[in-house]
Amino acid sequence: MSTPAESTDSISAALARANSLLIEQPLLAGEQANEILRVVHNEPNARLILAKSQLRSGNFDAAVALLEALVGEHPRFVQALLELAAARESSGHGNDALALLERTVAIKADLPSAWMAISRHRAAFGDTAGSDLANARYLQYSTHDAALLKAASALCDGRIADAERLLKARLFEVPTDVAAIRMLAELAARIGRTEDARNLLQRCLELAPGFVTARQNYAMVLHRENEPVLALRELEILLAADPANASALNLKAAVLCRVGDYAPAIAIYEQVLIGYSAQPRLWLSYGHALKTAGQRDKAIMAYRKCVELDAAMGEAYWSLANLKTFRFDTADIVTMKQQLTRSDIDPEQRCQFEFALGKAFEDEGDYAMAFRHYADGNAQRHALMPYSAADSTQRVCRSRAIFSAQFFAQRSGYGATASDPIFIVGLPRAGSTLIEQILASHSLVEGTMELPEIISMTRDLRRQAADARLGSYQEVLAGLSPDNIRELGDLYLQRTRIQRKQGTPYFIDKMPNNFFHIGLIQLALPNAKIIDARRHPLACCVSGFKQFFARGQNFSYRLEDIGRYYCDYVALMAHFDTVLPGRVHRVIYEQMVENTEVEVRKLLDYCGLPFEAGCLRFFENDRPVRTASSEQVRQPIYREGVDHWRHFDPWLAPLKRTLGAVLDRYPEVPELTEFAQQSDFVNQWEGEQQ
Repeated sequence: MSTPAESTDSISAALARANSLLIEQPLLAGEQANEILRVVHNEPNARLILAKSQLRSGNFDAAVALLEALVGEHPRFVQALLELAAARESSGHGNDALALLERTVAIKADLPSAWMAISRHRAAFGDTAGSDLANARYLQYSTHDAALLKAASALCDGRIADAERLLKARLFEVPTDVAAIRMLAELAARIGRTEDARNLLQRCLELAPGFVTARQNYAMVLHRENEPVLALRELEILLAADPANASALNLKAAVLCRVGDYAPAIAIYEQVLIGYSAQPRLWLSYGHALKTAGQRDKAIMAYRKCVELDAAMGEAYWSLANLKTFRFDTADIVTMKQQLTRSDIDPEQRCQFEFALGKAFEDEGDYAMAFRHYADGNAQRHALMPYSAADSTQRVCRSRAIFSAQFFAQRSGYGATASDPIFIVGLPRAGSTLIEQILASHSLVEGTMELPEIISMTRDLRRQAADARLGSYQEVLAGLSPDNIRELGDLYLQRTRIQRKQGTPYFIDKMPNNFFHIGLIQLALPNAKIIDARRHPLACCVSGFKQFFARGQNFSYRLEDIGRYYCDYVALMAHFDTVLPGRVHRVIYEQMVENTEVEVRKLLDYCGLPFEAGCLRFFENDRPVRTASSEQVRQPIYREGVDHWRHFDPWLAPLKRTLGAVLDRYPEVPELTEFAQQSDFVNQWEGEQQ
């Protein structure tokens, strides 16, 4: 008779043999598991092997039933949980898989494969922070080398300086350690050094082309660096190997939205939602794509689904408000107020609840309460995103000092000769989307969106300025040769080509902040058209104050700051009117509303375009529109919006004081010498150059 110890050894040996057969002979592995179960009824490991054998033999439903029963009886059986998570993922139930994985790591944290899967799942529905944290845990638990383990732990704990020091020391010793290279790239991406991250990941993939995680990271960095063509190339490599890679699919949808391909992006979101229908952030991204594509009702449904899943998602409520034509009901207002009483709500979400409530009360005609919520939201946003008005003033003055009439005369003939781009500049909420919609309704013009290429080019020029120890990118421009300047224009045309779908001779770039960079545009693209969209200072500034901007408009969160920014803009445009007379065509919003056909004809004449009646029926154009005015420009022009700012007049004294003569003389412009603070800076700068 065998002893208990011998019986245990025998069962262990049988389990090991059965497990070893799973890869090449799964049916035989299952038979051996059944033999073990006849001897030891309900033996958990044998039941797990039996389930695995069913999976590998294609009997999916039977395998899942076995695993669910096993997990039900042994809720802390980590290997069974992992296997069931993988099965749920393979059947397209990403939500269930993620829940099982998080349950698993709560039982046993040091499971690198589980953390890697969690990172992948969270990336699939746009939870970048959650994905990064899970990836840091993966690094922490997968690293066995002592030096890398210390670096991974530092990165996981947020000790960036320690992690960087340890990783650089490691790479000094072993320059080809791809794990260390990828970790250093992740560190660089976290702290905004995207160019470093890009170079490191490129090197990583040169050394290890099959390193899937590194390639996914590389695609994300390329997307953030505004390199959609390159990002899509990397994503296609990932999806060729794994067409069901949900995180790669989600990123591909985001990149497609960036380049204006909304139909395929929406289809991808719908595909991913099959597996992740319980993820509010994925519904939010889907809603954004639907809104831009003009599918208003479906967008509302998506935003509603988002808040159904997560009532604390202020961004979804603001997205509804940002449709402009949407109206909240009483229940919505009660819910939003309740969310603001919570102490645990994310600060970004809290701000967006405030802005959404501002819109809700404004629609009800309670302007005092509306302004209170707008003011609270702006104050909170300003605390999160500090802004220096003096920095913007200095940027404007530097341009005024450098870009003189003589400067441009000396560089006559510089730049690319193409006349394709039509730039629309100004402040946000000044009517630029209306102008774009009018022009994009012309048969020779394609409307794209607010393109980031000019700002990306200035970022590169600033790096050159820093390397050369110059004070500004404008000084770099001043030293460039004719060939260098022409290359800048050609680069812009090359990088915007992906945005152009219709083959028209002209396209629109309506990034409003490009007014800062008219000097660069004139040099690099002297034949491009530049349109200045201008609106009454109080109407424009109040509209901006009521808007929650996702990024890039930090000046808009204090009335004094937005007023000063408007003055800086007016001064810079007046400067270019002086040194480049007739170069910029100005459209006054109120005049466009009052005399639409007259102003449209002037606009088309400036652009060298024949009049087309369709430009007057711009609201029938169903092209995608990204900005906050997307729903408004799908309606005929209405005059009611011109004076809407007057409802908030009792609270605008700080704004009026800041605007001063710019407000008093609108639509005329004060003399440049009246911008005293700017003139002092210009004189100081010119003195330093002599």
